[in-house]
Amino acid sequence: MQEILGLVRRCVEDYDMIQAGDTVAVGVSGGKDSLLTLTALARLSRFYPKPFRVVAMTVEAGTPGMSFDGVADYCHALGVEYIRAQVPIYEVVFLERREKNPCSLCAKLRRGALSTAMNEHGIKKIALGHHYDDAVETFFLSLFYEGRLSCFHPVTYLDRMDITQIRPLLYVSEAMVREAAQRLQLPVV
Repeated sequence: MQEILGLVRRCVEDYDMIQAGDTVAVGVSGGKDSLLTLTALARLSRFYPKPFRVVAMTVEAGTPGMSFDGVADYCHALGVEYIRAQVPIYEVVFLERREKNPCSLCAKLRRGALSTAMNEHGIKKIALGHHYDDAVETFFLSLFYEGRLSCFHPVTYLDRMDITQIRPLLYVSEAMVREAAQRLQLPVV
């Protein structure tokens, strides 16, 4: 975890991701990437020279059998506020509209719900769990399917929503994430 924390700190500093006084929401999907992002930022907030606060945020889509209670307990142990936005996305996408290709609509609804929850709580910055391997995959998908050299940015300002997205795991590999998630016994949903 020390190596990961060092990489996260370097990434945060290289891209000036966090300012003194920021409240950074971590979009917690329940997967290992977002839970490690939460862990790293919660630990970083304890000693980083620019004081900031970390809040965990989950959009609970109403998917049957998914429980985020373990994540809630983990947030409590980390001393991090946990905001759970309950939105009937599963019901809309699968039961009402019966989408044949639900991924795009589900993603849009989740992003909208997350943005709404952030605005309700006055939070303007969100940390996403994209890591090094995600950036490489995005680059090659863009090259092969769009014929252009492109990738997501480490820091992205979304002006329509007045939200800044940061990706502090950008220097961390998938293998490191997987190993840390096992070692820390993260409560993956």
